[in-house]
Parts: sequence; C-alpha cells; structure tokens
Amino acid sequence: MQFTSADLERVESTWQQFVPSSSLQKADPRRFRFDWRSEELETTSLIDYRLAAQVHSRAEPLEQLLVCRVEAPDARVWSGRDSLDAQSVWMSDGTEVEARWDRSARVRAVVFDHQAAENRARLITGDDRRELRATGLVPHSAADAQRWERMFAYLDQSLAAGDTEPLLIAELERHALTVTLSAFPTTFTDSLQRPAQRAGAPASVRRALAYIDANAHLAITIDDVAAASYISTRGLQYAFRRALDITPADALRRARLDGAHRDLRDGDGRSVGEIARRWGFSNSSRFTAAYRETYGAAPSLPSA
Repeated sequence: MQFTSADLERVESTWQQFVPSSSLQKADPRRFRFDWRSEELETTSLIDYRLAAQVHSRAEPLEQLLVCRVEAPDARVWSGRDSLDAQSVWMSDGTEVEARWDRSARVRAVVFDHQAAENRARLITGDDRRELRATGLVPHSAADAQRWERMFAYLDQSLAAGDTEPLLIAELERHALTVTLSAFPTTFTDSLQRPAQRAGAPASVRRALAYIDANAHLAITIDDVAAASYISTRGLQYAFRRALDITPADALRRARLDGAHRDLRDGDGRSVGEIARRWGFSNSSRFTAAYRETYGAAPSLPSA
C-alpha cells in the first residue's frame, strides 16, 4: 500500500490498521502531509512513512511486537518517565511508547504478530513452554541497533524489488524476526544461552534430509525442517555439523540450487532470474557464483 495524503483521519486510521493502539495525540492540520508505504508478509508488516506536521504520537502494541525508529532532528521518544534514544530503534510488546516532533519525521517500523513470533521462537530454541516477552525497550548495543537497521534496509529493498515468491517471503520473514529477537533483550535470548538439544542426531539428520528433498520447492524454512525432524532448530544445527559438517541451511540451499539447475536444464522458465527467484535466490550475483561453483558454468537456459 502506498499513498500521499493531507487527511489527518486517514493517516491515523491507516496506522491503526497495523498497530490498533496507535494514535496521533496532537497534529497541526495546517501543515500536515503524509507519505505512506507498507508491505505485508504472512505474519509481519513493514512500514515506512514520512509525516510533516507537529506531532505527538503514542503506541501500546497488543498481541504484537512493534519495532520502530523515528528519524527527525527534533524528535523526542519516551516511555513513562524514561527517555529513549531518539536516534535509535526501540521495541515494545505492550509497553506504551510516545514520540513527538515539531516539523517532519520519517518513521520506519516492523510489526510482528506476537503469537506467530512466539511459535517461531519456540521452534528455534526447542523450548515449547517459553513465552516470548521483551525484557527491555532498546537493543543490547549500538552494533545490534545497526544490525537491525541493515536488516530493515535489506527487507525493504527485497520487497520494493517485487520479490514476492513464497520461498523468499518465508526466508525474509524468518530473517527479520531472528535479527530482531537477537538484537533486543527478550526471553528468546535467555533460551539461546542454554545448551542446544543434542539427542537423536543421526535419525534427526536423516529425517531432515528427507524432508528437505521432498519440500525444497515449497516455502519452508529451517524451523520447519527442525519441526519435521522432531528436534529444535539449534539442536538440528548441531546434529548437521557433527554428522555432515554442514548446516541445515546449507543442505536446503543445495537442494534449491539443484531444483534451479533442473529447471534451467529443462528450459522451465522465461529467464534465469525468474528461475532463481522461484527457488528462493533473490541476489542474482550470489546465485550465479553459487551455481558456477557447483556446476562449473554460469546458469543459462537452453538455446532455442
């Protein structure tokens, strides 16, 4: 969704579609201008808007994880009596956060469905009882804040380029969540600090490889592979390293590269780029390099 508006009510109602608790407490309608862009994945939304006005806004996300950055020279961001760094990103899963600026601002946000995020966190950690909660509003460090910014830019660029193949969407959504949960203090971080599950490695690896072979053409992620193998994502990673000296992601990537190779060989596509995206490769140069390394030649379709 993308539009420009000077209608204050439309702006507020649009923002509330993504974060129902959000509101514009104060906005000067005389110099109000709003440029909105949003992208929706399966259980995640990316939001990027510019708002020119004197604004006081608030958000208290319910059943969501809201990660947000307000960029404005005069921005102030706070929660209760605590001031937050207006030059950095923050996250809330229920804590009220307010912001204000006097001229104009760019607001970037990623909104995760809380239940879906919790389910994925449980798959990754193997802790089926772990409740996902934020234990702080700001990233662990400046480096983590920058890492989240790079993730947002990558997600934004991929979606703006029209990469809507189901395999890519699933990987983008997983990437966005794992970067977010590792960048901010959450109960997810606590689970990652415990030893990985290591039991049943050989059988788990065999089940994982069979599942990958049968489903590589679908929008599966490493978490899905682990669930089908009856082991946590971390446990499966350990098992693969011990048994095969590769990661589950390596195995899935190889299976998808094989699928792209078959489609190219059979001429099943209009272009190399189309086939690459179909099999989850959004970066054409990386796909070409991986293909050449594996098959000894650049990817190409059969001559007519």
